[in-house]
Amino acid sequence: MSRRILLLLPVALLLSLAAWAHAYHASIMELRYNPQKLQLEIALKVFSDDFEKALSVGQSAGISLDKSPKEQVNTLVLQLVRRSVEFSTKPGEVLPLTLVGIQHEHDSHWVYFTAKLPRPVQSVSMRHKLLLDVFPDQMNIVNLEAAGQKQSLLFRSGQEQQQLKW
Repeated sequence: MSRRILLLLPVALLLSLAAWAHAYHASIMELRYNPQKLQLEIALKVFSDDFEKALSVGQSAGISLDKSPKEQVNTLVLQLVRRSVEFSTKPGEVLPLTLVGIQHEHDSHWVYFTAKLPRPVQSVSMRHKLLLDVFPDQMNIVNLEAAGQKQSLLFRSGQEQQQLKW
């Protein structure tokens, strides 16, 4: 009996360490308004394991950001981001998002995309519910830089829609 406990102790320790390694779910978005190009320039940082779990939903096999075919990954990433993040300058007008690229960094990935604006603006409405359907405790932080100002906003369950002004 004591031998069985000694064998199970290292397994229990490893499982508890794995839980501590990634105890929260969050993304960070760096959002910049570029008035010369009339676009929003967006860099989104997401934990790789969380992102892969969301991308794998509905797929016959699990998706790996680094090992799955690049074309498949790009398509799934753009679909997920378009479902989860929306910008608009007036009600009913969702700005199209264009994927620029994906970059691996340690235990996370950066996803870069742009949103063209129809005209110069001083605000946009943003809906940000990335990964909220997979992780109810998900927090999405947005750092906005526009018109020489910086501000940060927090999007979470029940607070998916906010107005960004500059």
